[in-house]
Amino acid sequence: MKRILLLVSLFVVSFAFLFAGGASDASGDEIDSMALILSGPANDQGWNAVAVAGLQATSEKFGLETTIMENVSIADSEAAYRQLAADGYDIIIGHGYQYGEPAAAVSHEFPGKYFLATESNSYSENAASYVMACEQGAYIMGLLAAGMSESGTIGVIGGFEQPSIIKELEAFKLAAKTINPDIKVLEIYINSFTDTNLGYEAAMTMINQGADVIYQVANQAGNGAIIAASEHGVYAEGNSYDQNSIAPDYVLSSTIYNMDQVMITAVSSIMDGTFQGGVYNLGMDRNVVEIAPYHALEDKIPQELKDTISQAISDITSGALEVPVISTPSR
Repeated sequence: MKRILLLVSLFVVSFAFLFAGGASDASGDEIDSMALILSGPANDQGWNAVAVAGLQATSEKFGLETTIMENVSIADSEAAYRQLAADGYDIIIGHGYQYGEPAAAVSHEFPGKYFLATESNSYSENAASYVMACEQGAYIMGLLAAGMSESGTIGVIGGFEQPSIIKELEAFKLAAKTINPDIKVLEIYINSFTDTNLGYEAAMTMINQGADVIYQVANQAGNGAIIAASEHGVYAEGNSYDQNSIAPDYVLSSTIYNMDQVMITAVSSIMDGTFQGGVYNLGMDRNVVEIAPYHALEDKIPQELKDTISQAISDITSGALEVPVISTPSR
């Protein structure tokens, strides 16, 4: 594997093809490098960490030189894509909904390059979006949270109120209601993916209102929520990555997004010349979305609840259960 270069930025993928544009003119024979744009630090033990793992796996498979640009804000995203393309990187992927429109916009300036984004709906001839069915994982977290709650109040924390996050919170709430129609679900959007203090404070607000299980969809900021929960004897649920190590006695489970599957799928199409700009969806049936083990809390979870969750996962994977994608918050 070629050396992974880690840059601290100054600017800081059922496989369903929904929309298609034309194929790019670039040849896979000319592709030898790939760059990754992140909204926070690479070592956040969550959303960004799984993208880095995906980049490493893709680099090993295709022999790509890679680089990572961390802490790239929405305002700086076009500049980040443009800089990396100008620096010669052939494939540039922004990990998050907010990078979709900038990817498509800058792609027109570099027709021989490939511009990718996760969780977005933007595309062009040489730009594509790869959407993970994160709502499937969040649905399972909702079942687990409601099933484990003794107070009848649970909470869910979102980073930004954007479609990729809203769909998770709404799926979580929907699932919780199937377990307990009377359950109270608290929700807070903290408008940050990096501020752990905001995640902590949001969790404390919920704990003070009686929440005894908290799920977070806030990247690094969500780690603060897990810490708050553990400090106050409340269960937490992780996101994107098996976050049990943050609080082994309190993290019931986590959603896991296998970004290696997403990136390898995308890069394979580039290498074999079949790439087309568009929006692609990948979920549990493609092993892109899965659920972490219960670890030391296995015996704390009632068998009936574990059976309910196992059946739901099986039904989602087979297509018998379709978790709706809700992009407008319900209050």
